[in-house]
Amino acid sequence: MEQPLLSLIAGAFISLLLGYPSYLLAKRLHLMDVPGSAPHKTHARPTPLAGGILLTLTFFSMALLFRQWVNTEIKAVLAGSVVIFIFGLWDDRMGLSAAPKLLGQLTAAAVLIAGGVQVYFMTILSDAGYITPALAQALNIFITLFWVTGITNALNLIDSMDGIAAGLGVIAAGFFAGAAQFAGQTEVAFWAALLCGVSLGLYYWNKTASKFFLGDSGAQTLGFLLASMGILYNPLERNPVSSWIVPIMLLAVPIFDTSLVVLSRLKRNQPVGTGRRDHTYHRLTAMGLSPHNAVLTTHAAALTVGGLAFLSLYLPPLLALTLFLVSLVGGLFLLLWLERKPTLDDSEQ
Repeated sequence: MEQPLLSLIAGAFISLLLGYPSYLLAKRLHLMDVPGSAPHKTHARPTPLAGGILLTLTFFSMALLFRQWVNTEIKAVLAGSVVIFIFGLWDDRMGLSAAPKLLGQLTAAAVLIAGGVQVYFMTILSDAGYITPALAQALNIFITLFWVTGITNALNLIDSMDGIAAGLGVIAAGFFAGAAQFAGQTEVAFWAALLCGVSLGLYYWNKTASKFFLGDSGAQTLGFLLASMGILYNPLERNPVSSWIVPIMLLAVPIFDTSLVVLSRLKRNQPVGTGRRDHTYHRLTAMGLSPHNAVLTTHAAALTVGGLAFLSLYLPPLLALTLFLVSLVGGLFLLLWLERKPTLDDSEQ
């Protein structure tokens, strides 16, 4: 556990150290979130969008300091994160429509696949003779693209209040680091622990110090890195029938929030990609929770589901799948119940 702990501490320290320079750089580049520029932007003063700058600076500083931990797969992850970061900066500076955002995400996912970072579990079906190897690879690539773009967007969508996305990054990356370390994947554990440490720094500057927002460049880069950790986590000694559920459960809260938003907007004939106050956080505050307690509730949910994901690793495959299905059904009922609750936008109409 020494190396993951070292990377966590180093990541947190460097992100705390680089936080203020990132804040100044964002202001100099005019990466500012202006109050009232969209209906959901209710903050009081223009705020720098420095999260992506801090995240990228810290990650590449660590890559230079610990080059012995940069293997081919990590190079692919770092290269893909640069693509996401550039498109995110473009969005923060100019504002992008959905099409170029998706193009950037697909390009970053293609960089991952070109570097050998993709899911392979459909290969099980081809090995068993159910489908051809070519079809299995095509399905693997499709699932990889869907996973990367889905999680990248999910973290960006849920970033609706200070501390939510960064806190979820701390929790998910911390669980990934622990799971990878127990599985003997020391490189994955090292970088997941680093992401946990960086997310702690992001949480401080975004929530505690209230100096800057993550912005699209920060939230999307964080989502891309978490999605990449989910692909890299591949415990060979675990039963593949059940180990695939771990990344899904560790990222269940942003997946839940995205599903809630998409369902709600489709039902109301609203554009899915617009910014509105209809996320899980907004519904909790509309029900009477304080902003602070609404954020804590989302983090508590992530900790709970993450704990269940860890438990599933030590259960027989059938019990692990049962636990996953029970969690899935419970989440579905919660989603349908919460979708019926009013949003902050509804309350003002």
